Amino acid sequence: MAGSGGLGGGAGGSQGAGGGPGAALRAPRAPLLFAALVLGAYCLCALPGSCPPAGHIPAPAPAPAEPPRAARSPGTSGLPVASGSGRRRFPQALIVGVKKGGTRALLEFLRLHPDVRALGSEPHFFDRCYERGLAWYRSLMPRTLDGQITMEKTPSYFVTREAPRRIHGMSPATKLIVVVRNPVTRAISDYAQMLSKTPGLPSFGTLAFRRGLGPVDTAWSAVRIGLYAQHLDNWLRYFPLSRFLFVSGERLVSDPAGELGHVQDFLGLKRVVTDKHFYFNATKGFPCLKKAQGSGRPRCLGKSKGRPHPRVPEAMVQRLRAFYRPFNRKFYQMTGQDFGWD
Repeated sequence: MAGSGGLGGGAGGSQGAGGGPGAALRAPRAPLLFAALVLGAYCLCALPGSCPPAGHIPAPAPAPAEPPRAARSPGTSGLPVASGSGRRRFPQALIVGVKKGGTRALLEFLRLHPDVRALGSEPHFFDRCYERGLAWYRSLMPRTLDGQITMEKTPSYFVTREAPRRIHGMSPATKLIVVVRNPVTRAISDYAQMLSKTPGLPSFGTLAFRRGLGPVDTAWSAVRIGLYAQHLDNWLRYFPLSRFLFVSGERLVSDPAGELGHVQDFLGLKRVVTDKHFYFNATKGFPCLKKAQGSGRPRCLGKSKGRPHPRVPEAMVQRLRAFYRPFNRKFYQMTGQDFGWD
């Protein structure tokens, strides 16, 4: 099976048994000890978003009582000039998931809005860096003026058990955005990214299944992330469903302006980002941003987006679709949305 590794895409479906909604996480298999060691080294050494050394922690900036009005540059559609005005605030909205769902695209599209200020990198505060404290976290945020929204995105928050409690402790009013994607396609895209960083990985099938085409191995993170209903259960212990917006990764490809419209409504923003901002890049297989005023060329996501998927035998795709089907249907019931993955 081949596909675009950036956003969207799907897999064909049929019946097959690989597990059920109550399947427990299983321990990694002995033949995969080498793979576990390789992946462990990858997690420790190569993952983005790890905490900076303690000596490089920026001190929280003092907040002026009345921040000066930002200067505006001619021909910039009212965008504030980066002049250091405003103050650093905790994010009022977070993109909390999911990995390989389309979170980077959503963040970049939202940053077109003049009332959105977002951290470009993933701080991983609520999963890896929480011991640094909330003052350190706030010091990372961009300065905002009154009426602007501060945002950050770290897709691993959605699958981190402690994240909902910690975010609720920061602010129970936080708005939470989850970009979801067909879990089969998402798992294959996740594997493609791992393979690009660690070429010696075992095959997708070796990692996804026990004993050949035996039970699906939910101990593997690429499979486990797609159990959206289980992860959402944990979040609903701390936040009501009204605090969430679930964005379709597939529709973010096929209708980016439509999905961005829903996101802007959810955030209480005027619909500024519209279809005039996008064009479809056939080479990459996903939408890109038209050239902005003052820019010489259109802007697409980096070369790591749109990465070709490795070929996965159709029998494995069908087994995974059957495995995820009951989880997907529960997720549809929980969210009140049918994402059309079955």
